[in-house]
Amino acid sequence: MPEITEAQLRERFSKEDFAGTYFLYGEEKVLIKREVQRLLKKMNITAFPEFNQNELPHTATVDQIADAALALPFFAEQKCVTVRDLDVEALDSGALKKMDELLESVPETTVLVFYYPTLDFDPKKNAKWRGVLRSVEKNGFSVCYSRRSDSDLEKYLCRQAEKMGCTLSRRLAGKIVRDTGNDLNTLQNELQKLCAFVGGGEITDEQVDKIVTKNLETTVFLLSNALVRGNYEKAYGLLDLLLQQGEKPISILSVLSNAYIDMYRVRAAVESGRNTTAPMEYGDYKGRDFRLRSAANDMRDLSLETLRECLDLLLDADLTMKLSAQSVDRITLETLFAKLLLLSHRGSVA
Repeated sequence: MPEITEAQLRERFSKEDFAGTYFLYGEEKVLIKREVQRLLKKMNITAFPEFNQNELPHTATVDQIADAALALPFFAEQKCVTVRDLDVEALDSGALKKMDELLESVPETTVLVFYYPTLDFDPKKNAKWRGVLRSVEKNGFSVCYSRRSDSDLEKYLCRQAEKMGCTLSRRLAGKIVRDTGNDLNTLQNELQKLCAFVGGGEITDEQVDKIVTKNLETTVFLLSNALVRGNYEKAYGLLDLLLQQGEKPISILSVLSNAYIDMYRVRAAVESGRNTTAPMEYGDYKGRDFRLRSAANDMRDLSLETLRECLDLLLDADLTMKLSAQSVDRITLETLFAKLLLLSHRGSVA
C-alpha cells in the first residue's frame, strides 16, 4: 500500500477502517500527535484499556514491540499498540530483520502505530528508514506531515481562534505567521496566549503587537530591512533588543546572512528574467516562502554588485567572530552594520 495523504487517512478513520500498521512522520509534530489521539478516540478502547491500548517508548526493543503487537486483545475486537519515536537508524541488522518479520505478520486484531512527535529524520537519505517504510507500506500506510504553506497556516490559526471563542482575520493571521515563523507548535502556543489575553471577540492589531512574541528570524528580517533602507536608528535599536533578549551575536549574524543570501538569489533571478519565487527550485524555502517575499521587498533598491559586496562583508564578520574572543562580537556586529548601511546609501539600483 503506498504512502497516503493526511486527508485520506482522516477519511479512513472516519469510516473506522483501520489498517494493520501506520507510520506517521514529518515536520509537523503537532499534527502527528493529534492524529494519534484521533485514532485512539475513533477506536474507542473502553474494554480493559490496560491490555488493549499499549504505549511503548523509544527505548522499546523490537521483541517488546512484537510481544505487544502479536498478543490478542482482551474481550475486544481490536487492540492498539503505539510506538513513540523509535530510532530505526539505531537498530542493528538482527533487529531490522525482526522488524521486517513483525510488519509482515501484524494480526488483524492489532493496529500498530509508529509515530514521531519529536524525532526528525529523512527517509530518502538513509537505507534503514527506507527499508522499514517499504515494509510498512506492504501491509499498512505511511503518512508524511510536511511543513505547511503560509496560506494553510493562516487558515489554521483562524479556525483555532474560532474554537477558542475569538475572531482572527486572515490579515492578522498572516502577521502572526510572519512574526512567529512557520513552526505549528510555536504558532499554536502563541495563539493560545493571545486568545487567553483577549478573552473572546475580535482580535486587534494592537493585541497581536502586544502579546505575540517575534522570533529571532522575524526580528532579523526587520533588521535587514532597516539596514537596506539606511535606517541606522532602527537597525541599532533592533540589535540592542536582540542582545537584551539573550541572542548570541553569531546567531544574529547567521540569520542576517541568510536574509542577504535570499536577497541575492531573488535579485539574480529577476535579472535573469525569472520571477521572485524562482529560488524555491533550489533553495530550502518549502513552507517558508515568506522569506522570498521579504527578500523581494528588501532588495528592490540594491544592485547585484552591491549585494555581492554585502555578502563579502558578512563573510568577513563571520571569520572575525570565529577567530576572535567573544568579547568583541558586539563590536564586530556594530562595525558590520555601519558598513552595510554605507553600502545601502551608495549602492542603489540605477
